Amino acid sequence: MKPCHIDGRECLRAFRLFVLIVAPIAAFVWLASTLHTWPHGAADWIQRGGYKNTVGELCCGERDCHEIPAADIRITPTGYLIKSLNETVPFHEATPSPTGTHWICVWGGKRRCFFAPPPST
Repeated sequence: MKPCHIDGRECLRAFRLFVLIVAPIAAFVWLASTLHTWPHGAADWIQRGGYKNTVGELCCGERDCHEIPAADIRITPTGYLIKSLNETVPFHEATPSPTGTHWICVWGGKRRCFFAPPPST
């Protein structure tokens, strides 16, 4: 690259090139490389805990998991009925929830994991 002329036109042209092209590309590459290290919000504990379902699949993280209101759950003789989904999760497929609330992880359109508070004693 040639040194700047005294009138500064070359410097201004190089600065514009950097601001309009190089900086956005560098920012995008940095952002893409660090996305996996960002916290996962309320469901972060699921991803950090490395929880797996009964067949050994990882439950995943925030985008796949969300809390279910207690009013949406009914305990039946066979398991936990999620009323809004009209789906019953068998007791043996539920993982104890360390948050004391119900959580579901859905991946590929299917339930991957379900967390339920431990039964009260």
